[in-house]
Amino acid sequence: MKFGYRKPSLTKRIAARTSVKRYIRHSLGFKAPRGWGWITNPKRAAYNRVYNQTSKGCLLVLFGLSGLSFLIILFIFFNP
Repeated sequence: MKFGYRKPSLTKRIAARTSVKRYIRHSLGFKAPRGWGWITNPKRAAYNRVYNQTSKGCLLVLFGLSGLSFLIILFIFFNP
């Protein structure tokens, strides 16, 4: 199991969008309702639950640093 920040992968993103399984599920209507992952694939549902609770988004650091630099600039220029 991975802990910490995610590293986005362009190849995995493209592969997920163009897979045969995805096409079959979305076009032929074999999708289960939201929240039924525990019934359709419990192993993957358990993994995803732990992963989503222990990892952080890859853009979290970028937004945090940009917000911090914005506050510093405001403090420097607009401090009476």
